[in-house]
Amino acid sequence: MKLQIYHTTRYLYEEAVTDSVNELRLTPRTNERQSCYHHEVLVEPAASMLTYEDYFGNRVHAFTVNQPHKELVIRTRATVVTMDGLIKESAKMSPVEEWGRLRGEELQNRYIEYLLPTAYTDQTQEVRNYANRYPFDGSGGLALWTRRLSSGIHADFTYDPEVSDVHTTVSQTLQLRRGVCQDYAHLMISVCKVMGIPARYVSGYHYVGDLQGGSADFEQASHAWVEVYVPGPGWVGHDPTNDAEVDWRYVKLGHGRDYKDIVPVKGVYRGSGAQRLEVKVDVSRVEG
Repeated sequence: MKLQIYHTTRYLYEEAVTDSVNELRLTPRTNERQSCYHHEVLVEPAASMLTYEDYFGNRVHAFTVNQPHKELVIRTRATVVTMDGLIKESAKMSPVEEWGRLRGEELQNRYIEYLLPTAYTDQTQEVRNYANRYPFDGSGGLALWTRRLSSGIHADFTYDPEVSDVHTTVSQTLQLRRGVCQDYAHLMISVCKVMGIPARYVSGYHYVGDLQGGSADFEQASHAWVEVYVPGPGWVGHDPTNDAEVDWRYVKLGHGRDYKDIVPVKGVYRGSGAQRLEVKVDVSRVEG
């Protein structure tokens, strides 16, 4: 499916600021499930752009605005062709083979950064107790277990954008029993790590246009989900927020250990801390 994405981030400052240094991770990746055919970034005030790939292979745009300004606007536009990421039957292993690979030294060394706890995905006793609700007994294999875990988190927690923020940890989410996509993703990653299964945080967009009764007038935002490593098929995407497997509706921007690794827009500047942030995202289908 061909999707077109418009993303606008606007910072409004109470007083003029200077020396604004920023990093953007807003470029859709090209992989086995999607191809980015076009991507552009526009910044006001205008600034020279440095582009590079970070440790995780995410495309980064970096720029600095030195002159005084009371508004910073970042606009991106992308055209991406996506497809369903179905697990190939020929790539599947038996549960015993899967578990043997997961416990093997080669896989442990290769994906160690996706097995260790982070500030967001801490592995407290609360997390371990929650993980005990979803034991891996081998029946149906790892792909089915991750699907059950994703559905379980969706059922156990309530989506509520008012109770958490970008600093909320998994332990806090377990106490609140509610949160947003970032919280759902961090919890699923933490449970996978407790089980010894590599898992990583994914940022991107979720097309929901045809789920809104045909209306084009609805609010969208950036989204977060999880990729779990399944021996054989490789990285498999799950969205515990929407109780869904990742398909053509999802456009991946990047991945990392947790939210901190792939903040879409982050930066520092000199001046007053009083500011207002406005973000607008539009994802639409393109015919042809």
